[in-house]
Amino acid sequence: MSTENPSKDYRDDPAARRREWFRYYSEKRIGHQWFQVHLLQDLDISRVLEIGPGLGLVTAMLDNAGYDVTTLDFLPSQYDRPHIGHIEADLAAVDAGRLAGFDAILCCETLEHFLWEEVDELLDKFRTAKPAYLLFSVPYMGFQLDWRVYLNASTWKQRFSLKTSRAGRDFRFDAAADPLGHKWEAGYRGRSLKALEDKVRRCGWRIARRDFTSPTRSVFYLLQPA
Repeated sequence: MSTENPSKDYRDDPAARRREWFRYYSEKRIGHQWFQVHLLQDLDISRVLEIGPGLGLVTAMLDNAGYDVTTLDFLPSQYDRPHIGHIEADLAAVDAGRLAGFDAILCCETLEHFLWEEVDELLDKFRTAKPAYLLFSVPYMGFQLDWRVYLNASTWKQRFSLKTSRAGRDFRFDAAADPLGHKWEAGYRGRSLKALEDKVRRCGWRIARRDFTSPTRSVFYLLQPA
């Protein structure tokens, strides 16, 4: 999921779309978008299904890198290009057959918008679609320390980020205030990396690679059918 306003259709409001683009694709987040494409570079794949494309930055990068990309979202495409296919559907309701025929399914920052119990159904659905790879990411709120320093003859700057572990806390989701918001995040009580990885394996996937990003604080999994 590429924006924090996933229910907003910007097609008829270019000015609002531009404001949202610059708001969301900040210096903090831009590396996270790049990393999604980077993780595909050594895979023997051509056709990619991107779920939750948002305003289409990752879509554009996938297309520019030479992949045959199709997107899926419950909204019309916000990055409408004639050669890029789009499936307008609710991921929870779409049939696995419509997800079939792709070498890889990319589903980043999306699963946390579904209930923890619903994630099993989605992972099973992806498995039924039979891609060679599934790449997904979700927010990770375990202990993390990120400290960077830049220095030259004229200036210096630093960035410091410290996140304490949330393992002893329950994730709070206010369905009334934000029904489309995050319903869980990895690292909270009952939502540890182990619990998430156990879920992944129970649904028939093998973890080929696990990575973390900062300062966006997400965990990435590259999966193959077990």
